[in-house]
Amino acid sequence: MRIDGRDMAKRYGETLAEKVAGLSRAPILRVFVLSKDKATEQFINIKKRAGESVGAMVEVIDMPETTTTDELIDMIATAVEQADGIIVQLPLPSGVDTERVLAALPASHDVDGIGGGASEILPPVVAAFENILEENKINIAGKKVVVLGHGRLVGKPAAQWFEREGGEVIVCDKSTPDMCAAMIGADIVVLGAGAPHLVKPDMIKEGVIILDAGTSEAGGKVVGDADPACEMKASLFTPVPGGIGPLAVMMIFKNLYTLATAKGL
Repeated sequence: MRIDGRDMAKRYGETLAEKVAGLSRAPILRVFVLSKDKATEQFINIKKRAGESVGAMVEVIDMPETTTTDELIDMIATAVEQADGIIVQLPLPSGVDTERVLAALPASHDVDGIGGGASEILPPVVAAFENILEENKINIAGKKVVVLGHGRLVGKPAAQWFEREGGEVIVCDKSTPDMCAAMIGADIVVLGAGAPHLVKPDMIKEGVIILDAGTSEAGGKVVGDADPACEMKASLFTPVPGGIGPLAVMMIFKNLYTLATAKGL
């Protein structure tokens, strides 16, 4: 079954908008952008539209690529006093220390759930996985889960969450020698490598659940890590675009609402 992430995001957004309307003011999300390419511009515009749809304010701060680590950390400190949530758009320029910047992002404002502090919220992509699996009554405990990719936004948090939920998790990447052997037995495959159509139908078993959060460009189009033909073998399949992405963006604003209400807004 193909998952319609846009429909799920719309439904969730309508419920969230009602909750946001009950706050004393619109919650504010501040987004710091240092490297702006076509893909980043698209991501920012999607976040702006999603924020508008639920009644949140999205403030985008465009900063030069020459911004130093200390300057960005100072901007984050200021934003903590002025906004309810903060995103540092990744990747950062090579001259900026990403680890130091993320460590300076307090859990109280970290809507991506990737900063240095302990957080009760789920990273947006993981929250999207949770919503899809819950809506389709999928029990994770005891399932063999293969996570492709080690990234901050998909692979790493996904592996940690699936382990907490009782999954038997294997993490690999496109250079792992036995990647195909690991994947063929998987009940759930989580994709976050950003390698166009890397996973082919002969690498997965019949009835597998494919959660494709890998995005890259091929032939001028945004595509996922899974070959579209994999859908024919999958019991659940998230397409790219239109699958995980829209729902994950809405989860950003779910997290913003959660953090704002924790501050008494």
